[in-house]
Amino acid sequence: MPASYAYLGPEGTFTEVALRTLPEAATRELIPYVSVQSALDAVRNGEAEAAFVPIENSVEGGITTTLDELVAGRPLMIYREVLLSITFALLVRPGTELSDIKTVTAHPAAQPQVRNWLKRHLPDATWESAASNADGARLVQEGRYDAAFAGEFAAGRYGLEALETEIHDAENAQTRFVLVGRPARPAAPTGADKTSVVLWQRDDHPGALRDLLGEFASRGINLMLLQSRPTGAGIGNYCFCIDAEGHISDRRVAEALMGLKRICLQVRFLGSYPRAGVDPADVPPPRQGTSDEAFTEASDWVARCQDGRF
Repeated sequence: MPASYAYLGPEGTFTEVALRTLPEAATRELIPYVSVQSALDAVRNGEAEAAFVPIENSVEGGITTTLDELVAGRPLMIYREVLLSITFALLVRPGTELSDIKTVTAHPAAQPQVRNWLKRHLPDATWESAASNADGARLVQEGRYDAAFAGEFAAGRYGLEALETEIHDAENAQTRFVLVGRPARPAAPTGADKTSVVLWQRDDHPGALRDLLGEFASRGINLMLLQSRPTGAGIGNYCFCIDAEGHISDRRVAEALMGLKRICLQVRFLGSYPRAGVDPADVPPPRQGTSDEAFTEASDWVARCQDGRF
């Protein structure tokens, strides 16, 4: 397997900035790809060891392009996550004034994060989506658009100027990125972990979603992401992307997954991995009755009952 990481390019994306915060990135060749799909396909096809892509932001939630790519196709696994604070700059060709701007571009995920700023400062500008924020900067450099929302750090790379900086509608906005590779044994638990799965209902009936969520709730597992995505099988047919606290090696998580496997049409395990920015010492203990010790004690009690030793 090549010692390389694919990422959503071109150079100068927030994705690249986040990727370079990983220590192992310094020992890999970092290769930009034009889309999330092509970056993930590079892993599936053996062209790259792993891919680094955005998966969620604090303004709009899950990034559907990435979620859909992980739901479909040959299975992949998440091994790491990175959180990056996001603020935009309005990048323009030298000499451009705010009054000159008639067209703006950026990745679709950027629009909800600058919508109000656009309404206040450029109410008549036309928005066009780009493959990434850095690609939007490249298109401005080529004269295709008047301005792009991107990281200020991308300005010099594309011969642009930052006409405005510190643009964001929501304070403390963050984007979550994940390192994705081929399926393998998950990393050892750290005590501050997250498990990601995709669930398909066996059939549509009243309380079907409650049944799925009940497998987590009854074992004291907190959910951190719940997003439905269409399966493509018709209106009303959805699967559910879920991030849950804990590691598959935790008894409560393993038993929840076993319960889901029994009642779901399909379960896709996307990995157990460390939570970004969380110290294991700050993670509260499991709710009473949901620790590994509690599961072991309950299992031993059942065994004694079966042997007549209760």
